[in-house]
Amino acid sequence: MTTVRAETTVWPGIAPAVLVCLAAPAFFVLETPWLGWALLALGILSAWLVERNRPRVPDAVVSVGSRRETARVIGVSRQPSLIRDLSLIALGMLVVSVIPLAAELDDLAMLRFTLALGGAVAVPYLVSRFVYRDRAISFPWRGHRRWGRLQWGWLAAVLVLGWLILPFYFITSGVYQNWPVVDTPDLIARLFVGVGAVGIWDELFFICTVFALLRRHFPDMLANALQAIVFVSFLWELGYRAWGPVLTIPFALLQGFIFLRTHSLAYVVTVHLLFDAVVFAVLVHAHNPGLLPIFLV
Repeated sequence: MTTVRAETTVWPGIAPAVLVCLAAPAFFVLETPWLGWALLALGILSAWLVERNRPRVPDAVVSVGSRRETARVIGVSRQPSLIRDLSLIALGMLVVSVIPLAAELDDLAMLRFTLALGGAVAVPYLVSRFVYRDRAISFPWRGHRRWGRLQWGWLAAVLVLGWLILPFYFITSGVYQNWPVVDTPDLIARLFVGVGAVGIWDELFFICTVFALLRRHFPDMLANALQAIVFVSFLWELGYRAWGPVLTIPFALLQGFIFLRTHSLAYVVTVHLLFDAVVFAVLVHAHNPGLLPIFLV
């Protein structure tokens, strides 16, 4: 995946990007909406000031044909805009922030999650494509190469590490109680669907939207650290509390790094779903001791 960066926004653009990303802990950790709105507004305003004071680079016309005189224009390649890209991240966070993220399994709650999380991915994508017309967001399902031994080995390692670590975290910290009791087949099925659906959404939004947009302006390591702020904040309100960030911060950073190496949404989604399969099993086990006697705790 090739990323075009706006050359002059890397260092001046850090402050606006940090402000926008810090809105996530304001919304999802502190649960203080006005602070999140203020940080988003300051971030977008400062991005506008950064772009206002830099030289304008003209857009490039994309055409097809062997001769310039007869070539057919098929579009315009727009230079990455910090204010446009940060506004897309802000839009996604605003959509998510309109609902409480406490895990619930009733019909209304699942519909609410579907609309809000789906909108947080769809709205930035549609605005990027049809309003800004720069196609800044994409979802590259398959990478350039087949999965090798390292990739398959990591999938196995995710299951083993999850089996060893997650039961200890959820049960000894008591955070499993942040998820509703699942003691019937219907509730267990709903939990399975919900955990998996949120896991897929995580990669669509945090990696393919937030991380991809930030990479257009910043070095990969910095962009990854910034997306991790948003990722971990969302997981906190979802229920990964207590010492959960000790697990979720490395996980968020690793998912960004893996995406850089594989360029494959399919792979990072597979990693996440395997992790969430263990989460699901742990939650069922914690609420129903003895039902899934496969863990050490």
